[in-house]
This record gives sequence, C-alpha cells and structure tokens, in this order.
Amino acid sequence: MSRRTPMAALAAIAAALLVAGVAQSQGSVTKLKGTVGPGFTIKLTKGGKKVSSLKAGKYSFAITDKSSIHDFTLEQEKGGKFEKHLTSVPSTGSKTMTVSLKKGKWKYYCSAHEDTMNGFFTVK
Repeated sequence: MSRRTPMAALAAIAAALLVAGVAQSQGSVTKLKGTVGPGFTIKLTKGGKKVSSLKAGKYSFAITDKSSIHDFTLEQEKGGKFEKHLTSVPSTGSKTMTVSLKKGKWKYYCSAHEDTMNGFFTVK
C-alpha cells in the first residue's frame, strides 16, 4: 500500500468537512412543522417533537392548514413585537414561510379559537 492512498483519503475527508462547514455557515434554516385542524387542534414540531424552546435565528415554518375555520398565527408575546397570520380563514392547504425568531416568549394559535387552540415556546 502506498502512502498516497491514505493521504488522498485524508484530503477527501478534509474537503468534505470544509464544504459542510461552508454550507452551515451560510445560514442553514431549521424546519419547523405546524399543523392546524381538522378538529380543534394546533401543534408545532421540530423533528417530530413538540417545540418548547429554540435558539434565536431563522426558521422555516411549514404549515399545513386542514380546516377552513382555522388559521395559524405566530406572535412574539414578550421580548419584542411580531404577529403574523401564516395561514388564514377560510383557506386550507400548505404554506411555508421563513421567520427570524428573536429572544422572548412566543405563542402560536388559531385567531378564531385562541382560548382553546394555542401553544407557547421560548426563544433563547
């Protein structure tokens, strides 16, 4: 076995790590999945788990609205001002939006049924 084979392998690994580092430093966006309906349910997950805490940064919200009587609204309750309807009544279907989350307490809810259809998470 020659010395070139291990050196070539190390060079390939180093190049792969460099490319991965550049891709990550260019601001990869974490995907969050939101679902509202078809009943009186609303949820927000990351990797299949309920979101309770996130780091500040950019997130892609992929929302599936399964009911014409519900919407998915995102609001920063403490630490700033932000409120956005990511879906609307009477629309249904899927929509994706990128949002920069800042430190504070956040709430997601159906604006038509806010008292019963809501969830909270903290951004640190």
